[in-house]
Amino acid sequence: MKNIPIFSGEYHHLLDFKRRLAIPVKFRSTFHGKAVVTKGMDGCLFLYPAPVWEKLAEKLGQLPLGEKKTRQFVRIILAGAVETEVDRQGRILIPGYLCDFASLKKKVIVSGLYDRLEIWDQREWEKTKQKAEKDKEKVAEELGRMGIY
Repeated sequence: MKNIPIFSGEYHHLLDFKRRLAIPVKFRSTFHGKAVVTKGMDGCLFLYPAPVWEKLAEKLGQLPLGEKKTRQFVRIILAGAVETEVDRQGRILIPGYLCDFASLKKKVIVSGLYDRLEIWDQREWEKTKQKAEKDKEKVAEELGRMGIY
């Protein structure tokens, strides 16, 4: 996956009445007109460039079918996914069922997380961010013990 930038940052956007959301300007060229949006973790949506999604879907397809939790996880991620076009204004259309899943209202946060963007309702993002800030020292210690941080 050459030429895929590392996504980072927090961007405040508005979801319009047609459920269209603008991708942050600095990332639009990464999507080459196509993106995949799906149910994420912790109440957000995940937005992937098509090449990243294809690689992830392939990995998910190779997980063992004999394990119930694996089947459930794969169902949520793959069945919840939809390919969407990035229009000339750099917007994607988010289906109603995904807006409902993530409780998206008008004010939305798009956060960059390595190979994907996360789409959050602003209030939910603030709650999640506050909790993460509160737990960051514990997490840093655990990552340190693992040799990661």
